[in-house]
Amino acid sequence: MTSSANNNTFAPVGELKWLFFDLNSYFASVEQQDRPELRNKPIAIVPSNTDATCAIAASYEAKAYGIKTGTKIYEAKKLCPDLICVLARHDKYVEYHHRIFNEVEKHIPITKVCSVDEAACLLLSNERQPEQATALAHKIKAGLKANIGDYVRCSIGIAPNMFLAKTATDMQKPDGLVILHPHQYRAQLFALELRDLCGIGRNIEKRLNKAGIVTVEQFFNLSPKHARKIWGSVAGERFWYNLRGYDIPDQSTEKRVVGHSRVLDPEHRASDDAYNIARSLTIKACTRLRRHNMYAKRLSLGICTTQRTYWGAETTFSPTQDNFTISQSFCELWRRMQRDTRKATLLKVSINLHDLYKQQDVTRDLFDTPQTQSKLNKAELSQAMDILNKRFGAGAINLGSCPKTDAGFVGTKIAFTRVPEQVEFSEEI
Repeated sequence: MTSSANNNTFAPVGELKWLFFDLNSYFASVEQQDRPELRNKPIAIVPSNTDATCAIAASYEAKAYGIKTGTKIYEAKKLCPDLICVLARHDKYVEYHHRIFNEVEKHIPITKVCSVDEAACLLLSNERQPEQATALAHKIKAGLKANIGDYVRCSIGIAPNMFLAKTATDMQKPDGLVILHPHQYRAQLFALELRDLCGIGRNIEKRLNKAGIVTVEQFFNLSPKHARKIWGSVAGERFWYNLRGYDIPDQSTEKRVVGHSRVLDPEHRASDDAYNIARSLTIKACTRLRRHNMYAKRLSLGICTTQRTYWGAETTFSPTQDNFTISQSFCELWRRMQRDTRKATLLKVSINLHDLYKQQDVTRDLFDTPQTQSKLNKAELSQAMDILNKRFGAGAINLGSCPKTDAGFVGTKIAFTRVPEQVEFSEEI
């Protein structure tokens, strides 16, 4: 926190300032909008065709049976025998993401894209009265219905800061609209559970309970220093100020890792079959490095087996972004994994590139040596592969082959805070 916040030299925001929208059951809603045969039916979005996987989204019809994100499919089918499992189509969700956000921007500029289905909008000075803010929210909802479809709905929260506006979206779903008026929202907050607040997970809740805090009202009445002590970092103090309506700026972060992971289809879980998928994930990560003009110095490989054991290791190299150097390092890690796990049946593979640098921050070799020239040749060849694949289609040229997966895409998927670029789907083999 800044010293000005600690000295209480500024007050909580005294007006409505932020509008936050959250698309309801987004993946499932897109499927129901895009495929009429799924409308008004209980559906679960899954990463692969196996009952051992879990739902990554559920329609409201499925939620009525107690099915939610993370529910194992074999358990979900017991709760709802008529459940329809739908393979995730991340390319379709990104396509709808852009259509929806473009529609929202017809009514108000989007200040921050928080995830594929969430965004925050700073209200203009003439939009901060409750009547104007409410009218704006209704225009957004009407625009989505008219131009996207009846099955893509959103909950909107309006509040003095972004945190409270996001909290408001969770108070009424689906298709909700909740306003937390400045200095008048305590009763609405105090009716929530601690875990209802974004940023309080199981571990933080345990720490709060250990400190004698079991309600939102008790936390609200803490001192900011006490909140910081419970969290063990300044994040607790930031949380306290956000809860009280202060508009605390986001802390900027830099990209620290580029990677991909994949839950393997049952037919690809032998280590020899999984190798081709994992290598393809590695090449995709390299492609993303080059697109963002980044270099990496470290590669990590993580493996989860069907026996729920985990294997992980990493290796380092000189800063690079070429397919060949990083693929060679991947192959070395993969051979170590096969020796250590004795070719166990694999469930999930994860590839991550760490220690990222911008091109201008990479120290070049002082002398022109055969090794230096070899690096340049590999870099140029990797860039040539990008150009050919972009021109003639994904997989026009590749290092080896990759088996097709049930979901169609090997590594490109939507993460919690990352929306893939549309070009990433065209890079798939």
